[in-house]
Amino acid sequence: MIKRIVTMLLVVFSLTLTSCVSNVVGLKSHIDTGDGYQFLYPNGWLPIAVANGPDVVFRDLIQQTENVSVVISPVAGDKTLADLGTPSEVGYKLSKNAIAPADSGREAELINAESRESRSKNYYILEYAVKLPNQQRHNLASVAISRGKLFTLNISTTEERWPKVKAAFEKVVKSFSVY
Repeated sequence: MIKRIVTMLLVVFSLTLTSCVSNVVGLKSHIDTGDGYQFLYPNGWLPIAVANGPDVVFRDLIQQTENVSVVISPVAGDKTLADLGTPSEVGYKLSKNAIAPADSGREAELINAESRESRSKNYYILEYAVKLPNQQRHNLASVAISRGKLFTLNISTTEERWPKVKAAFEKVVKSFSVY
C-alpha cells in the first residue's frame, strides 16, 4: 500500500515538473547586436521579410497568424520611457497610433499595463484585445528606450489560441531586452 502511494506521488510530481519545464523548452534566441536588442521566440517560427515595416518579424510555421515583431522608432532628445508617460498612457498611445490607427478597421482595448525593470532599463509590458473585421486577437507588447530609440516588441495570436500560448508569449515578452 505504501509503495503504491509513493509511486503515485512520484508520478504526480514528475508530471508537475514536466509541465513546468515544457513552458520554457522550445524557445530560441534572436540577438541583433547592430540595433542592440534580443528576445526569445517559439521554436518552429521562421523569419519573414517585410519591406518598410518592422526591423524583424518571426511567424509560426503552422499557425501562420501568430507572429512576433520588433519596431524601432526614433525618440527626440534624451527622453526616457517615463517621459513618454505611465504604462497606461503609453499603452493607450500605442493602441491608437500603431495597433489600431484610425480608419484601419481595427479596435484595440488595453487590458493591462505594467512597468518592470531589468538590467537598469525600464520596460512597459502591455496587453491588448484587438478586434479585426474577421477575427479577435490577443497582443502582448514590451516597450523600452535605449540610445535615443523606442523599441517595441509585439507578439500576437488569435483569441481562440491565447489560452494555449499565454505562458510562452509572456516568456517572450519578458525576455525582450535592449542595450
